[in-house]
Amino acid sequence: MTDVLRRGRASLAFSFFAQGATFALLVTRIPAIQDRYGVSDGLLPVFLAAVPILAGVGSVTTEQLVKRVRPSRLLRYSQPVVLLALLGAGAGGQLAELAVALGVFGLTVGALDASMNMLGVSLQRSYGRSIMLSFHAAYSLGGILGASLAWVGAHWHLALWVSYLPVVAVLLPATLVGSRWYADGEPAAVGEGQERGQGAGVVFKLLLPLCLVMTFAYIGDSTVSNWSAKYLKDVLGSSEQLATVPYNVYMVTTLVGRALGDFGVRRFGAVAVVRLGTLVAAGGFAVVASAPGAWVGMLGFMMVGLGLCVLVPQTFAAAGRHAFEEHGPGASDAAVARLNIFNYVGFLVGSPLVGALGDAWSYRGAMLVPMVLVLVTLGYARSFAAQPDRYGGGHERPRTADVGRGSNGL
Repeated sequence: MTDVLRRGRASLAFSFFAQGATFALLVTRIPAIQDRYGVSDGLLPVFLAAVPILAGVGSVTTEQLVKRVRPSRLLRYSQPVVLLALLGAGAGGQLAELAVALGVFGLTVGALDASMNMLGVSLQRSYGRSIMLSFHAAYSLGGILGASLAWVGAHWHLALWVSYLPVVAVLLPATLVGSRWYADGEPAAVGEGQERGQGAGVVFKLLLPLCLVMTFAYIGDSTVSNWSAKYLKDVLGSSEQLATVPYNVYMVTTLVGRALGDFGVRRFGAVAVVRLGTLVAAGGFAVVASAPGAWVGMLGFMMVGLGLCVLVPQTFAAAGRHAFEEHGPGASDAAVARLNIFNYVGFLVGSPLVGALGDAWSYRGAMLVPMVLVLVTLGYARSFAAQPDRYGGGHERPRTADVGRGSNGL
């Protein structure tokens, strides 16, 4: 069983890595995609908004599919489709071809994100200790590699399909081979479906604070992704080259924070880690908003990365844990799929919100909005704690996979 879990963990980490690289290759080459297909500035936001909207549809669909199909199988087949959709976005020549490629990418990336996190939550439950942050660290590492490859492609003026083809040629067979070792965790008991359906309202009530945390975290993330370069150049007066650095620094600090985060959760607990991450991220936005120059602003974006990086993985872990303890494995998968939708809500809301406030008010003032929203997490920090025993013992209820293994949980 230990070997099964280890292989499952390694293969899932590679899946997160591949998805991080894939997504970075798409979003960092948006200007090149716009030029290739002749997408107007007015039409571009429609295309960009369509991807997260369709991803939300894909996540909702996944919630229904996992009642009949294991998450590992959905992940096994959705990841190659996402990679092929990326290649299609770079290889087409007509606007309709781009629309189809991005539509397929959006729908399947929703299923991919949901099923990856479902497997991560179930593996963490089987391990009996925090490992969720390590999967998202792999995603950050893939994002850094993807952004670096995108820079190489732009620097050497390579055609999009030339940049994308080698990556897809390597990652697609590698993920298919790695998918042989995915570990689903515990199957749902026969006859459990009716009980889970009756408990759906309870699960959703448990999810509400975590949905807000997820939304606000992604508003912060999209603020850095979309506005850090413009903020450094136009507000803090940096050079154009220096303005490209904050996002890379943000990704590196995200990787560092996630690589160390599981140790912090095991040592101090999820609630303490979430509170610290919230304060560091909010402090980072405050530094950015008040920075006198570019280097101080970059320090602020580093702090944002170190703080935000722990929130999303812990939110998935908390949702899956609470739903599992209330209603079993099927409810855990449903909770992850529902929560995943708010990833895309935050992404959709964040960039236009900051841009509108920046134009109407000031970009320094706009940076205070994600700071305030992230601070809301402090009020919901207890939602990340393990549920007390329903009979009043005040201890975590033993998990199915932990019985007889001497695990100390999270």
